[in-house]
Amino acid sequence: MPDASAHLDFLSDLLARAKRAGADAADAVLVEGWSLSHARRLGKLEKLERAEGQDLGLRVFIGKKQAIVSTSDRSRQTVDPLVERVIAMAKAAPEDPFCGLAEPGDIARSLPELDLVDPVEPEAELLVERARAAEEAALAVKGITNSEGAEAGWSRTSIALAATNGFAATYGRTSPSVPKIKSGRIDDVGRRELEQKRSCQSLEWAGGSDSPWPTSGAFEPGCSRHRRIEESGAGALHP
Repeated sequence: MPDASAHLDFLSDLLARAKRAGADAADAVLVEGWSLSHARRLGKLEKLERAEGQDLGLRVFIGKKQAIVSTSDRSRQTVDPLVERVIAMAKAAPEDPFCGLAEPGDIARSLPELDLVDPVEPEAELLVERARAAEEAALAVKGITNSEGAEAGWSRTSIALAATNGFAATYGRTSPSVPKIKSGRIDDVGRRELEQKRSCQSLEWAGGSDSPWPTSGAFEPGCSRHRRIEESGAGALHP
């Protein structure tokens, strides 16, 4: 897991540099992310990849002027010129009477624990199995003859935020991606059954469960709603 205290120490040092360079106030955010994803199509592996990345953002205020810069490189060789650049940008920016940080007395001091992080990272084999099961279940549906693939994934994000008004906090979250099927092709039999189901559903949505009146479309004689309408003698439906 990311070192939250190290992230806040880094941001604190960055804010101190911005102040020394001429900023009246500043805030900074550091975001790190990790992700694992798998994709397969028609039973064959198409993608199994892991990605890692980070983004650093710095905003400075000079009077009622502000500027923002960002980078994915936290090295000293990048950060030092970045501070100089954002100060020059702020000096050249137009005034904004509404910009600024919250007053120290308005900062939340007690933050709830939201339990957003699952500490267990899934194995790649688990994502492979989930995607396989999803695609096989879709292809087992009567009428489905093709698939554009199934995907499963997982990601973790760590966020650290600090400002010269005294605010400093971190949080993280994990996000599983349940398997999904992009699309498929339906043969003539499956298409006819799907259209029948949609016709019955449109009647339900249009008239409610107790209304016998269709609004549009033709309804198959085999559907339950069609039988109820015939029995009631209300209207004429044609296959």
